Amino acid sequence: MTPPQPNPVLLRLALLAPGIALCIAVTLVSLGLQHLEEGGFEHPYVEALVIAILLGMALRTLWEPSPRWRPGIAFSAKQLLEVAVMLLGASISFAAILASGPVLLAAIVATVVVTIAASFTISRVLGLSVRMSILIACGNAICGNSAIAAVAPVIGAGSDDVASSISFTAILGVLMVLGLPLLIPLLGLGAGQYGILAGLTVYAVPQVLAATVPAGLAATQIGTLVKLVRVLMLGPVVVGLSLLAPRLGGPQGDPAEPRRFDPFKLVPWFILGFLALAACRSLGLVPDLAVGPITRAAGLLTVVSMAALGLGVDVRVIGRVGGRVTAAVTLSLVLLLLISLGLIHLLRLG
Repeated sequence: MTPPQPNPVLLRLALLAPGIALCIAVTLVSLGLQHLEEGGFEHPYVEALVIAILLGMALRTLWEPSPRWRPGIAFSAKQLLEVAVMLLGASISFAAILASGPVLLAAIVATVVVTIAASFTISRVLGLSVRMSILIACGNAICGNSAIAAVAPVIGAGSDDVASSISFTAILGVLMVLGLPLLIPLLGLGAGQYGILAGLTVYAVPQVLAATVPAGLAATQIGTLVKLVRVLMLGPVVVGLSLLAPRLGGPQGDPAEPRRFDPFKLVPWFILGFLALAACRSLGLVPDLAVGPITRAAGLLTVVSMAALGLGVDVRVIGRVGGRVTAAVTLSLVLLLLISLGLIHLLRLG
């Protein structure tokens, strides 16, 4: 009698379980530290996403995971991140874009497009790889860490590139929150103007709230609106990059191998899922009560994925590119500030 064959699904789960459990443990610690920040400062200046990748990198420095842990870590870094990107589509409503007004909408789109192009050029001039340059450009132009995490699986970025770009972007994001209010008296900005400036330049939504609270409720409201519309640009950018991804070639910049055209493989599955959920949200098929839980689930999966990325990072690689990455992110951020201020005064926004 032939012995029963083991269930392949159970075998797969058993293979992935240790690494996934480790990533979840790092995530729980990161969320706990963010909760302590919120209790002490009311806003998380360093989000759990950043804490997770830093903790993962610290753990990886002290201990190299054995083959027992690696499959689950790799699964968390790639597949779970792709699911998180797909779920973000449920929070996108095309009506929110139209509600911001044509002039302000045009200014936001122009800022994102010009900043991506300029940041990419700066990064390439400084000798960074194409993928690293794309990560820095998208993170700087759209929404910092979240944009980097969403773009990374689309362009096939490695763990070292993702960790480097997120780490330095996170540092400057905190400095922006602390330093941006100083521009109010220096430049004589009104509440509306400052709110638009914060929405166009600060990376994360919680950081926009922290940066605009000193300027009053009006600045907070308009800053949040501008930031949310700016975040919506992530969808078109990710879709566009998914179409360009085959031209990026291999990790060393080698040309991609020729392949037959397949419309079902042109765009990754999670991007199709992202667009489908966004369409459902816009048509009212995703109820308002479901948006919050779906968005929180996407955020939680992203933190787990960042913990996995940190666990796969060789800190020595980051050290070799640290100076160039810091210069690229800093110059890109200064450029973003100048572009935003120019549009505010040119179009008389706020």
